Amino acid sequence: MPELPEVETTRLGIVPYLKKQIIADIIIRQPKLRWPIDPDISMAIGQEIIDVKRRAKYLLLQLQQGWIVIHLGMSGSLRILQEDKPVEKHDHVDLVLTNKVVLRYTDPRRFGAWLWTPFLEWLPQLKKLGPEPLSDDFDANYFYNIAKNKKIPIKTLIMDNHMVVGVGNIYASESLFMAKILPMRLANTLNLKEITLLVRAIKDVLAKSIQQGGTTLKDFLQSDGKPGYFVQQLHVYGRAEKNCLVCNTPIKAKKIAQRNTFYCEHCQK
Repeated sequence: MPELPEVETTRLGIVPYLKKQIIADIIIRQPKLRWPIDPDISMAIGQEIIDVKRRAKYLLLQLQQGWIVIHLGMSGSLRILQEDKPVEKHDHVDLVLTNKVVLRYTDPRRFGAWLWTPFLEWLPQLKKLGPEPLSDDFDANYFYNIAKNKKIPIKTLIMDNHMVVGVGNIYASESLFMAKILPMRLANTLNLKEITLLVRAIKDVLAKSIQQGGTTLKDFLQSDGKPGYFVQQLHVYGRAEKNCLVCNTPIKAKKIAQRNTFYCEHCQK
């Protein structure tokens, strides 16, 4: 599933092609995504795209009047193409610009979404989201005050979008490794120093992944069709039984909240 770095990588890839351009047409081949595409999305036709922003794992196309909000789901991707590019089986939506450039949405599993709203504050999917992890709002004091009252695994807490958005399974495992904290540690057992290291690790891991174009494990591709290269820098995720890159101890794997979790029992405490 594309996580925050993959979505931000996509945003960075498409914004130069979309910003200040006029929407000529929206071609919907399959309206039945995670939520049915609202026919009112046609109101975007003829409008200028003011900017392309991101909130959590949602891409926000700001128009003169209204917003198109896109979620990539588990297998979705956006590509920048020319208008004459042949359509393939899972190409569900085309956003066609007046300059003949097309933003094409491909999604084999159809768990993504294309939403339309006149005002962002009306959109229920964006309500109750926690702070952005790369923002100043997400700091050690904020997260310590939350963690000290939570008797749940710290990995579960940092993956809760109500507390902080976009720290998906890959980056949770990697951040905890960098902070030397076991993922099954109860959140309320961490002291302020440990939380400070964890918050710093989350920010560093996410920023480095964005620099590398995200992480491609299976489905994710950047807007130019290239994979993300952060997979080459993973220390624990997907490396069960392989030796830790720091201490040579075999990496362990276990389920936490139904998600595969990877850690080094020697480096993490």
